[in-house]
Amino acid sequence: MPEKIKILILTGDCAESLEVMYPLQRLIEAGYDAVIATPNGKAIRSVIHDFEPDCETYTEKLGYRIPAKLSFAQVVVTDYAGLVIPGGRAPEYIRNEPRAVEIVNHFFDTNKPIAAICHAAQMLVACDKCKGRTMSAYPALKPDVISAGGTFKATMNFDEAEAVVDGNLVTARAWPDHPAMMREFLKLLG
Repeated sequence: MPEKIKILILTGDCAESLEVMYPLQRLIEAGYDAVIATPNGKAIRSVIHDFEPDCETYTEKLGYRIPAKLSFAQVVVTDYAGLVIPGGRAPEYIRNEPRAVEIVNHFFDTNKPIAAICHAAQMLVACDKCKGRTMSAYPALKPDVISAGGTFKATMNFDEAEAVVDGNLVTARAWPDHPAMMREFLKLLG
């Protein structure tokens, strides 16, 4: 039996539950070996971001405990055909991990498919990968993307699924966009 193609999911504590679980399960369903890597290889505690009618921004509740297979230090980047970066609060701190920056840069430098959703744009900003790119992210990150030299494309209308493709990069606003993002990411993977 041939070895499955590996896809890396780069995340950490307080990643948005659906933004880890949906790509993980969708990739497994499509026949890929989806591998979660976290800063130290431990299981993460995810969070649930939801949109409540009486709140002006998303709310946060504790989510699932999600096991990881590797630490960032254990990732051999050449083993992976693609990268998924979930949002939530994880990108806010993993962007400060030099190894995480090296991993993301490898996927850009080798033109391998990358899917980044919601606050994952913070990781792309830290890696200086927004310049000249048209991309989406959670709408509150518009100033970050523009300041980093990117063109921001997103609306607050979550009734319409959205994904933005720019070369090897697929970006989306938040978990309501999963079907559109994963459809485009799987196309890039071939």
